[in-house]
Amino acid sequence: MLGSFRDTDEMGNEHWPLFDLEITTPRLTLRYLDDRLAADLVAVAARGVHDPATTPFLIEWTDRPSPELEQEAMRFYWRSRADTTAASWRLLFAVVHGGVVIGSIDLVASGFPALRQFETGSWLGREHQGRGFGTEMRRAALTLGFDALGAEFATTAAWSDNAASLGVTRSLGYTEIGPRRALRRGAPDELVDFRMDRVHWSTIRRDDITVHGADAARSFLGVAPPA
Repeated sequence: MLGSFRDTDEMGNEHWPLFDLEITTPRLTLRYLDDRLAADLVAVAARGVHDPATTPFLIEWTDRPSPELEQEAMRFYWRSRADTTAASWRLLFAVVHGGVVIGSIDLVASGFPALRQFETGSWLGREHQGRGFGTEMRRAALTLGFDALGAEFATTAAWSDNAASLGVTRSLGYTEIGPRRALRRGAPDELVDFRMDRVHWSTIRRDDITVHGADAARSFLGVAPPA
């Protein structure tokens, strides 16, 4: 079982305040990824994220065998953290349910202070799928992006046969931008892009989702407080 990392200062939160960033919903907690959470997360990934006959991801990171999968995932987490600046960032979160890490979601942006736009991507361990967690964790990420960081637009994308991801996106009322061709395991396939604006978000936002550590995160990322 996981205690709150907010109870310790072992990760140097004073110098990297994103470690204090946390979003809570009625069922889930999203915690900015530190090394302890990352170790739990790669263990979930190694147990399986999807049917190996296909892949729901643009980058086929789950095709790697263990322990290469875990090692490459850790490199990716460290690299994403090290490359975080006001100009370009990827905020990676472990999704926790009942004290157990069940998956991950991230927010990605470039030129955010000017563009006010971010993209989300996520996954759940296979044993945690089909329980409505995907929609709730997406709502949590959108709350961070729109309410805490003041975004104007959120985007996402999924392969045309990824029913679970498409179902979450459409249930939240994103606008479909249209399909585009992209490589999937070296072969062309159809990726579907979506966008949500702040006006639509205001019609679906919930008051039972809370962001902790937003002030320090905004300062760190060079983002002015929402108006």
